[in-house]
Amino acid sequence: MNVTIYDVAREANVSMATVSRVVNGNPNVKPTTRKKVLEAIDRLGYRPNAVARGLASKKTTTVGVIIPDISSIFYSELARGIEDIATMYKYNIILSNSDQNKEKELHLLNTMLGKQVDGIVFMGGNITEEHVYEFERSPAPIVLAASIEGSKKIPSVTINYEQAAYDAIAALIQKGHKKIAFVSGPVEEQVGVEKFAGYRRALEEAGLTFVEEFVVEGDYSYESGMEAFEKIQELSDRPSAVFVSTDEMALGVIHGATDMGISVPGDVEIIGFDNTRLATMVRPRLTTVVQPMYDIGAVAMRLLTKFMNKEIVENHIVELPHRIEYRQSMIEKE
Repeated sequence: MNVTIYDVAREANVSMATVSRVVNGNPNVKPTTRKKVLEAIDRLGYRPNAVARGLASKKTTTVGVIIPDISSIFYSELARGIEDIATMYKYNIILSNSDQNKEKELHLLNTMLGKQVDGIVFMGGNITEEHVYEFERSPAPIVLAASIEGSKKIPSVTINYEQAAYDAIAALIQKGHKKIAFVSGPVEEQVGVEKFAGYRRALEEAGLTFVEEFVVEGDYSYESGMEAFEKIQELSDRPSAVFVSTDEMALGVIHGATDMGISVPGDVEIIGFDNTRLATMVRPRLTTVVQPMYDIGAVAMRLLTKFMNKEIVENHIVELPHRIEYRQSMIEKE
């Protein structure tokens, strides 16, 4: 049988109110009484009922986290940042995997709200009007992490994806490249749209012609990176550089080139995006845009704590800085 607060009160010969004050850290308890209650809790193996405490306080000290792919290195780094800050502020985490499926995302959202979470950190590739409608009617605050919501109504923590892609292409153009391919993620996703816009802007400002065949859609996987490079090599007019929307796909591009006997960076230079651990595991090591995944998760969680505690928030849209980490998949400038 479960040990109840009544059992502890009887064991310690105090009132249930006194046990409640000890459990909740109320300082208005005599040290000798506190010691007696804690000893009774230890003897009986009592565990406070978090649900009951939540109903009483209207807080469960639990945060829901919805991510697209729990196996992804990218999202695991984000989740680590969230977890560390949640622990610092004494919140528990409920982590759910949405498989980048809209119906599942909305179902998980409502399931977590049904569990009375105090707030939610949400990550998704495509934030639709239906998402926004559910976010706005949520009784608990919601913060987006590494996800773009066009109207900017919903609090979010990201980098400037358009500018980051622009900077990557500009770096290749400065190396003398005039034919640059882009291996994108799913075209309907907002982050991908921003990266594509940065790609186009960099080409236009340099006076370079946009070639539709140079843009190949992937699905963020290693295999789609290999397939994308095969398609690029089938072109009669082949690009001399490739910008890839994620590091995992970039590894596929590098290995696809290697399998065909094409030298990286001698024959084709490659730049990825995210700066996950994969970037240093491949040979040649990958030049990539640094998206500070851990920091995005940590800042998103800290922003959520402010909303949950009704603190003043001056900026609900946060953009963190990005940079390019140069490695061996691009030839060093002389």
